[in-house]
Amino acid sequence: MKDFIICRCESVCLSDIKKSIYEGATSIPGVKKRTRASMGPCQGRVCQQIIRDILVSEIGQSAKSSFQRSQSPVRPTLLKDI
Repeated sequence: MKDFIICRCESVCLSDIKKSIYEGATSIPGVKKRTRASMGPCQGRVCQQIIRDILVSEIGQSAKSSFQRSQSPVRPTLLKDI
């Protein structure tokens, strides 16, 4: 069986997300804490909808599940530039 990458930024696969759901994750933040999905440079803009769909199909969560608030990408800044 082929495993699909869901979060490209953090290289999180479908099997990792399903495993986190079976271990007790019932929301997008729960999956995020267990797998690091949505923690990359895009902050979940690419993979959050896919994770929500996986949650709906796996545990029957309603389609109105809450999304994690996206943040702007943060880049390191040198102290001298501030």
